[in-house]
Amino acid sequence: MKDPFWKNKRVLVTGAGGFIGSHLVEALIARGSHVRALVKYNSRNSWGYLDSLSDEQRRRCEVVLGDITDPFSAREWVEGCAVVFHLAALIAVPYSYRSPASYAEVNVRGTLNILEACRAARVKRLIHTSTSEVYGTALEVPIDENHPLQGQSPYAASKIASDKFAESYCRSFDSPVTIARPFNTYGPRQSARAIIPTIITQALAGDKVRLGAQEPVRDFTYVSDTVRGLLALAQCEAATGKVVNLGSGCGVSIGDLAHKIIAILGRTGILPLKSARRMKIVTDKSRLRPSESEVMQLICDASLARSLTGWQPEISIEQGLKQTIEWIRQNLDEYRIGAYVL
Repeated sequence: MKDPFWKNKRVLVTGAGGFIGSHLVEALIARGSHVRALVKYNSRNSWGYLDSLSDEQRRRCEVVLGDITDPFSAREWVEGCAVVFHLAALIAVPYSYRSPASYAEVNVRGTLNILEACRAARVKRLIHTSTSEVYGTALEVPIDENHPLQGQSPYAASKIASDKFAESYCRSFDSPVTIARPFNTYGPRQSARAIIPTIITQALAGDKVRLGAQEPVRDFTYVSDTVRGLLALAQCEAATGKVVNLGSGCGVSIGDLAHKIIAILGRTGILPLKSARRMKIVTDKSRLRPSESEVMQLICDASLARSLTGWQPEISIEQGLKQTIEWIRQNLDEYRIGAYVL
Protein backbone atom coordinates (compact mmCIF):
# COMPACT_ATOMS: atom_id res chain seq x y z
CA MET A 1 0.00 0.00 0.00
CA LYS A 2 3.02 2.29 -0.42
CA ASP A 3 2.07 5.74 -1.73
CA PRO A 4 4.61 7.80 -3.72
CA PHE A 5 3.57 11.00 -1.94
CA TRP A 6 4.05 9.52 1.53
CA LYS A 7 6.92 7.10 0.90
CA ASN A 8 9.86 7.95 3.19
CA LYS A 9 8.25 11.28 4.12
CA ARG A 10 8.92 12.35 7.71
CA VAL A 11 5.67 13.17 9.46
CA LEU A 12 4.77 14.32 12.98
CA VAL A 13 1.44 13.30 14.50
CA THR A 14 0.47 14.93 17.80
CA GLY A 15 -2.10 13.10 19.90
CA ALA A 16 -0.77 9.92 18.29
CA GLY A 17 -1.67 7.51 21.08
CA GLY A 18 -5.38 8.34 20.99
CA PHE A 19 -8.36 7.21 18.96
CA ILE A 20 -7.97 9.00 15.62
CA GLY A 21 -4.25 9.62 16.06
CA SER A 22 -3.35 5.94 16.36
CA HIS A 23 -5.33 5.07 13.22
CA LEU A 24 -3.61 7.92 11.38
CA VAL A 25 -0.15 6.72 12.47
CA GLU A 26 -0.91 3.21 11.17
CA ALA A 27 -2.19 4.60 7.86
CA LEU A 28 0.96 6.70 7.39
CA ILE A 29 3.23 3.75 8.17
CA ALA A 30 1.30 1.60 5.69
CA ARG A 31 1.91 4.26 3.03
CA GLY A 32 5.66 4.23 3.68
CA SER A 33 6.14 7.29 5.90
CA HIS A 34 8.56 7.66 8.78
CA VAL A 35 6.34 8.82 11.63
CA ARG A 36 7.27 10.74 14.75
CA ALA A 37 4.36 10.00 17.07
CA LEU A 38 3.84 12.38 19.98
CA VAL A 39 2.10 10.77 22.96
CA LYS A 40 1.25 12.70 26.12
CA TYR A 41 3.92 12.13 28.77
CA ASN A 42 3.03 9.65 31.50
CA SER A 43 5.15 7.94 34.16
CA ARG A 44 4.15 4.45 32.93
CA ASN A 45 5.74 5.09 29.51
CA SER A 46 2.44 4.03 27.96
CA TRP A 47 2.05 4.72 24.25
CA GLY A 48 -1.72 4.47 24.36
CA TYR A 49 -3.03 2.53 21.38
CA LEU A 50 0.41 2.59 19.78
CA ASP A 51 1.46 -0.04 22.33
CA SER A 52 -0.10 -2.57 19.96
CA LEU A 53 2.10 -1.64 16.97
CA SER A 54 3.85 -4.62 15.39
CA ASP A 55 7.65 -4.86 15.32
CA GLU A 56 7.58 -3.96 11.62
CA GLN A 57 5.43 -0.89 12.26
CA ARG A 58 7.70 0.23 15.11
CA ARG A 59 10.66 0.33 12.76
CA ARG A 60 8.96 3.18 10.91
CA CYS A 61 7.65 4.97 14.00
CA GLU A 62 9.54 7.05 16.54
CA VAL A 63 7.36 7.45 19.62
CA VAL A 64 8.14 10.47 21.80
CA LEU A 65 6.45 11.39 25.07
CA GLY A 66 5.76 15.03 25.83
CA ASP A 67 3.20 17.76 26.37
CA ILE A 68 2.14 20.30 23.75
CA THR A 69 1.92 23.00 26.42
CA ASP A 70 5.75 22.98 26.49
CA PRO A 71 6.99 25.32 23.71
CA PHE A 72 10.63 24.24 23.97
CA SER A 73 9.95 20.57 23.25
CA ALA A 74 7.62 21.45 20.38
CA ARG A 75 10.56 22.77 18.37
CA GLU A 76 12.36 19.44 18.73
CA TRP A 77 9.32 17.41 17.67
CA VAL A 78 8.78 19.22 14.37
CA GLU A 79 12.45 19.32 13.41
CA GLY A 80 13.02 17.46 10.15
CA CYS A 81 9.32 16.79 9.51
CA ALA A 82 7.77 17.80 6.19
CA VAL A 83 4.16 17.34 7.33
CA VAL A 84 2.55 17.82 10.76
CA PHE A 85 -0.87 16.53 11.76
CA HIS A 86 -1.97 18.29 14.93
CA LEU A 87 -4.59 16.21 16.76
CA ALA A 88 -3.54 16.59 20.41
CA ALA A 89 -6.34 18.22 22.42
CA LEU A 90 -8.68 17.91 25.36
CA ILE A 91 -11.89 16.81 23.68
CA ALA A 92 -14.75 16.02 26.08
CA VAL A 93 -17.54 18.60 26.26
CA PRO A 94 -18.79 17.63 29.77
CA TYR A 95 -15.32 17.82 31.33
CA SER A 96 -14.86 21.30 29.85
CA TYR A 97 -17.65 22.55 32.15
CA ARG A 98 -15.59 21.39 35.12
CA SER A 99 -12.11 22.41 33.95
CA PRO A 100 -12.31 25.23 31.37
CA ALA A 101 -8.82 26.57 32.15
CA SER A 102 -7.30 23.23 31.16
CA TYR A 103 -8.96 23.52 27.75
CA ALA A 104 -7.55 26.99 27.22
CA GLU A 105 -4.08 25.79 28.21
CA VAL A 106 -3.99 22.64 26.09
CA ASN A 107 -6.18 23.49 23.11
CA VAL A 108 -5.23 27.14 22.69
CA ARG A 109 -1.72 27.56 24.11
CA GLY A 110 -0.73 24.06 22.99
CA THR A 111 -1.86 24.75 19.44
CA LEU A 112 0.00 28.06 19.46
CA ASN A 113 3.17 26.21 20.44
CA ILE A 114 2.79 23.79 17.54
CA LEU A 115 2.06 26.62 15.09
CA GLU A 116 5.11 28.58 16.16
CA ALA A 117 7.36 25.50 16.09
CA CYS A 118 6.16 24.68 12.57
CA ARG A 119 6.80 28.27 11.46
CA ALA A 120 10.35 28.22 12.85
CA ALA A 121 11.08 24.85 11.23
CA ARG A 122 9.51 25.85 7.90
CA VAL A 123 7.26 22.81 7.87
CA LYS A 124 5.75 22.35 4.40
CA ARG A 125 2.24 21.28 5.46
CA LEU A 126 0.33 21.53 8.75
CA ILE A 127 -3.10 19.95 9.17
CA HIS A 128 -4.79 21.40 12.24
CA THR A 129 -7.69 19.25 13.42
CA SER A 130 -10.81 21.13 14.45
CA THR A 131 -14.31 19.86 15.33
CA SER A 132 -17.89 20.38 14.16
CA GLU A 133 -18.72 21.48 17.74
CA VAL A 134 -17.42 24.96 16.82
CA TYR A 135 -20.55 25.51 14.72
CA GLY A 136 -22.94 25.08 17.65
CA THR A 137 -26.57 24.30 16.92
CA ALA A 138 -27.06 24.54 13.16
CA LEU A 139 -28.62 27.77 11.91
CA GLU A 140 -29.06 26.03 8.55
CA VAL A 141 -28.37 22.50 7.32
CA PRO A 142 -26.28 21.04 5.92
CA ILE A 143 -23.46 23.05 7.52
CA ASP A 144 -20.78 24.39 5.21
CA GLU A 145 -17.54 26.11 6.18
CA ASN A 146 -19.16 29.58 6.11
CA HIS A 147 -21.55 28.75 8.94
CA PRO A 148 -21.08 31.10 11.94
CA LEU A 149 -19.01 29.79 14.85
CA GLN A 150 -20.78 29.52 18.21
CA GLY A 151 -19.03 28.72 21.47
CA GLN A 152 -21.75 26.71 23.20
CA SER A 153 -19.30 25.00 25.59
CA PRO A 154 -15.83 25.81 26.94
CA TYR A 155 -14.55 22.99 24.72
CA ALA A 156 -16.07 24.57 21.61
CA ALA A 157 -14.72 27.98 22.62
CA SER A 158 -11.21 26.60 23.02
CA LYS A 159 -11.34 24.98 19.59
CA ILE A 160 -12.67 28.16 17.98
CA ALA A 161 -9.73 30.04 19.50
CA SER A 162 -7.21 27.44 18.33
CA ASP A 163 -8.73 27.48 14.82
CA LYS A 164 -8.42 31.25 14.72
CA PHE A 165 -4.77 31.07 15.78
CA ALA A 166 -4.20 28.60 12.93
CA GLU A 167 -5.94 30.98 10.53
CA SER A 168 -3.88 33.90 11.80
CA TYR A 169 -0.60 32.07 11.20
CA CYS A 170 -1.63 31.39 7.64
CA ARG A 171 -2.55 35.03 7.06
CA SER A 172 0.24 36.63 9.08
CA PHE A 173 3.21 34.36 8.37
CA ASP A 174 2.14 32.48 5.24
CA SER A 175 2.18 29.24 7.25
CA PRO A 176 0.89 26.35 5.08
CA VAL A 177 -2.03 25.47 7.37
CA THR A 178 -5.24 23.65 6.54
CA ILE A 179 -7.98 23.45 9.17
CA ALA A 180 -9.67 20.05 8.89
CA ARG A 181 -13.07 20.01 10.57
CA PRO A 182 -14.32 16.43 11.08
CA PHE A 183 -17.86 15.88 12.23
CA ASN A 184 -18.47 13.03 14.73
CA THR A 185 -15.82 10.38 14.10
CA TYR A 186 -16.42 6.91 15.55
CA GLY A 187 -14.91 3.44 15.36
CA PRO A 188 -12.60 0.98 17.16
CA ARG A 189 -10.54 2.37 20.08
CA GLN A 190 -12.88 5.26 20.86
CA SER A 191 -13.39 5.89 24.57
CA ALA A 192 -16.73 5.80 26.36
CA ARG A 193 -16.72 9.59 26.61
CA ALA A 194 -18.19 9.37 23.09
CA ILE A 195 -21.81 8.42 22.47
CA ILE A 196 -21.42 5.28 20.33
CA PRO A 197 -19.13 3.37 22.75
CA THR A 198 -21.37 4.56 25.61
CA ILE A 199 -24.39 2.94 23.99
CA ILE A 200 -22.61 -0.24 22.91
CA THR A 201 -20.93 -0.97 26.25
CA GLN A 202 -24.14 -0.48 28.23
CA ALA A 203 -26.16 -2.63 25.82
CA LEU A 204 -23.59 -5.44 25.97
CA ALA A 205 -23.48 -5.43 29.75
CA GLY A 206 -27.04 -4.87 30.95
CA ASP A 207 -30.71 -4.31 30.17
CA LYS A 208 -30.68 -0.50 30.13
CA VAL A 209 -28.93 2.20 28.13
CA ARG A 210 -28.68 5.46 30.05
CA LEU A 211 -28.33 8.58 27.94
CA GLY A 212 -28.59 12.33 28.22
CA ALA A 213 -30.70 14.16 25.63
CA GLN A 214 -31.90 11.86 22.84
CA GLU A 215 -33.09 14.58 20.46
CA PRO A 216 -29.72 15.99 19.25
CA VAL A 217 -28.78 15.00 15.70
CA ARG A 218 -25.23 14.14 14.69
CA ASP A 219 -23.35 13.28 11.50
CA PHE A 220 -21.18 10.19 12.09
CA THR A 221 -18.08 9.33 10.06
CA TYR A 222 -16.12 6.09 10.44
CA VAL A 223 -12.54 6.60 11.58
CA SER A 224 -10.89 5.18 8.45
CA ASP A 225 -12.83 7.70 6.36
CA THR A 226 -11.75 10.59 8.60
CA VAL A 227 -8.13 9.45 8.33
CA ARG A 228 -8.38 9.28 4.54
CA GLY A 229 -9.76 12.81 4.59
CA LEU A 230 -6.85 14.12 6.67
CA LEU A 231 -4.34 12.46 4.36
CA ALA A 232 -6.07 13.82 1.27
CA LEU A 233 -6.00 17.38 2.63
CA ALA A 234 -2.29 17.10 3.40
CA GLN A 235 -1.66 16.18 -0.23
CA CYS A 236 -3.78 19.04 -1.58
CA GLU A 237 -1.94 22.33 -2.09
CA ALA A 238 -5.23 24.02 -2.96
CA ALA A 239 -6.48 23.29 0.56
CA THR A 240 -3.79 25.51 2.13
CA GLY A 241 -5.37 28.38 4.04
CA LYS A 242 -8.82 26.79 3.96
CA VAL A 243 -11.22 25.28 6.48
CA VAL A 244 -12.53 21.96 5.15
CA ASN A 245 -15.40 19.92 6.60
CA LEU A 246 -15.23 16.11 6.71
CA GLY A 247 -18.55 14.34 7.21
CA SER A 248 -21.17 12.09 5.64
CA GLY A 249 -24.01 14.56 5.14
CA CYS A 250 -26.41 12.22 6.96
CA GLY A 251 -27.84 13.00 10.38
CA VAL A 252 -29.21 10.62 13.00
CA SER A 253 -30.68 11.49 16.38
CA ILE A 254 -29.06 10.05 19.50
CA GLY A 255 -32.25 8.18 20.34
CA ASP A 256 -32.48 6.63 16.86
CA LEU A 257 -28.77 5.78 17.02
CA ALA A 258 -29.33 3.82 20.25
CA HIS A 259 -32.22 1.90 18.68
CA LYS A 260 -30.09 1.17 15.60
CA ILE A 261 -27.21 -0.21 17.69
CA ILE A 262 -29.53 -2.38 19.78
CA ALA A 263 -31.16 -3.71 16.60
CA ILE A 264 -27.76 -4.64 15.14
CA LEU A 265 -26.82 -6.44 18.36
CA GLY A 266 -30.03 -8.47 18.08
CA ARG A 267 -29.79 -9.21 14.34
CA THR A 268 -26.20 -10.38 14.56
CA GLY A 269 -26.89 -12.65 17.53
CA ILE A 270 -24.49 -10.80 19.84
CA LEU A 271 -27.50 -10.25 22.06
CA PRO A 272 -30.45 -12.69 22.17
CA LEU A 273 -33.36 -11.18 20.25
CA LYS A 274 -35.53 -11.18 23.37
CA SER A 275 -32.88 -9.26 25.31
CA ALA A 276 -32.49 -6.73 22.49
CA ARG A 277 -36.24 -6.21 22.29
CA ARG A 278 -36.50 -5.70 26.04
CA MET A 279 -33.60 -3.26 26.21
CA LYS A 280 -34.71 0.05 27.73
CA ILE A 281 -33.37 3.45 26.76
CA VAL A 282 -33.72 5.86 29.66
CA THR A 283 -32.82 9.48 30.29
CA ASP A 284 -30.20 10.00 32.99
CA LYS A 285 -30.48 13.58 34.25
CA SER A 286 -26.82 13.60 35.33
CA ARG A 287 -25.87 13.23 31.64
CA LEU A 288 -27.91 16.18 30.42
CA ARG A 289 -25.98 19.26 29.31
CA PRO A 290 -27.10 22.81 30.13
CA SER A 291 -29.93 23.63 27.74
CA GLU A 292 -28.17 26.57 26.07
CA SER A 293 -24.98 24.52 25.72
CA GLU A 294 -26.46 21.44 24.05
CA VAL A 295 -25.80 21.42 20.30
CA MET A 296 -29.04 20.19 18.76
CA GLN A 297 -28.14 19.56 15.11
CA LEU A 298 -24.91 18.96 13.19
CA ILE A 299 -25.10 17.73 9.58
CA CYS A 300 -22.11 18.19 7.31
CA ASP A 301 -21.79 19.75 3.89
CA ALA A 302 -18.54 18.18 2.66
CA SER A 303 -18.78 19.45 -0.92
CA LEU A 304 -15.57 21.49 -0.53
CA ALA A 305 -13.60 18.37 0.48
CA ARG A 306 -15.03 16.54 -2.53
CA SER A 307 -14.20 19.33 -4.95
CA LEU A 308 -10.65 19.80 -3.64
CA THR A 309 -9.62 16.17 -3.15
CA GLY A 310 -12.38 13.84 -4.36
CA TRP A 311 -12.79 12.59 -0.79
CA GLN A 312 -16.04 11.09 0.36
CA PRO A 313 -16.92 8.52 3.03
CA GLU A 314 -16.79 4.86 2.00
CA ILE A 315 -18.09 3.13 5.16
CA SER A 316 -21.85 3.20 5.77
CA ILE A 317 -23.19 3.76 9.28
CA GLU A 318 -24.46 0.16 9.35
CA GLN A 319 -21.08 -1.28 8.36
CA GLY A 320 -19.18 1.06 10.66
CA LEU A 321 -21.37 0.26 13.66
CA LYS A 322 -20.94 -3.49 13.10
CA GLN A 323 -17.16 -3.13 13.02
CA THR A 324 -17.18 -0.90 16.09
CA ILE A 325 -19.47 -3.26 18.00
CA GLU A 326 -17.21 -6.21 17.24
CA TRP A 327 -14.08 -4.38 18.42
CA ILE A 328 -15.73 -3.21 21.64
CA ARG A 329 -17.13 -6.70 22.29
CA GLN A 330 -13.61 -8.12 22.08
CA ASN A 331 -12.17 -5.34 24.25
CA LEU A 332 -14.97 -4.80 26.74
CA ASP A 333 -12.57 -5.09 29.67
CA GLU A 334 -11.06 -1.75 28.65
CA TYR A 335 -14.28 0.04 29.59
CA ARG A 336 -15.79 0.87 32.97
CA ILE A 337 -19.31 -0.26 32.17
CA GLY A 338 -22.06 2.09 33.28
CA ALA A 339 -19.73 4.80 34.55
CA TYR A 340 -20.49 8.23 33.14
CA VAL A 341 -17.23 9.34 31.57
CA LEU A 342 -16.83 13.12 31.51
